[in-house]
Amino acid sequence: MNLGSFSSGLLTGLREGVEAALIVSIILAYLARTGNSRHFSRIWLGTAAAALVSLVVGTGIYVTTRTLPNGTEQLFEGGTMLLAAAIVTWMLFWMRRQAASVKGELQARVDRAVTEGSLWGLAALAFMAIIREGIETSVFLVGQADSADASAPSIFAGALAGLAIAILLGYGFYRGTRRINLASFFRWTGIALVFIAAGLLSKGLHEFIEIGALGSGPWTVTAFDLSGLLSHDTGIGAFLRALIGYSATPEILTLGVHLTYVVAILALYLRPVRRTSPPSQSPAPVRS
Repeated sequence: MNLGSFSSGLLTGLREGVEAALIVSIILAYLARTGNSRHFSRIWLGTAAAALVSLVVGTGIYVTTRTLPNGTEQLFEGGTMLLAAAIVTWMLFWMRRQAASVKGELQARVDRAVTEGSLWGLAALAFMAIIREGIETSVFLVGQADSADASAPSIFAGALAGLAIAILLGYGFYRGTRRINLASFFRWTGIALVFIAAGLLSKGLHEFIEIGALGSGPWTVTAFDLSGLLSHDTGIGAFLRALIGYSATPEILTLGVHLTYVVAILALYLRPVRRTSPPSQSPAPVRS
């Protein structure tokens, strides 16, 4: 078991799992509060379908990367890592922007489905709300697994552990537990995911450099060599490599992109969220 890979998968599964669990718990709690508990089965059906589709998509992508020829495999793996980094970046800012309004939007959709008698619409609501989280998680985990190589099982084991914890937290949300500060939870796990995404980004570019897809020039030269001080193959270095993409011998391009991404994304992610107030209506003109 690679502890770094396990921790990376755990953070991903926990963060994404809590978002999905929060969505499901909001819908279930609202149905129960409005006397519609009999429709719970529709929500579970939609949730299960979304989880199954996400699993199939993730498995398909992962198996595909394992069966490609050597050069093509590295190209596909590099692309998957870059896609995973892009998805998690989008997800972080989407959740940051939508966190304040997601509860009201979900309850409005539940009301619409129940009022219109479209009970299967509840299943579709749960499916559409969860599938985004599921696909994001699948692609992100595949990107991490591709970068971890032989430690891929540790990534998936960590993700399962994170999802299990998220399910327990989701039950606590439903029962009304408020012992966890969600704002702090999402903030700190989001910061951790920024570093993980930066590692995926630099590792994806490294794959492209290895097969010559980015040409040869100063940007492909090794920036420094810390192998004698902190090798990325053993000990703490291996842990950091699996967790945040540390490399003892980074290329100038991968190092520059890694540092630029961390600084820029953290600066944007940690800035205060602006609350937009509805535009004030100008008074109607007085007719004489």
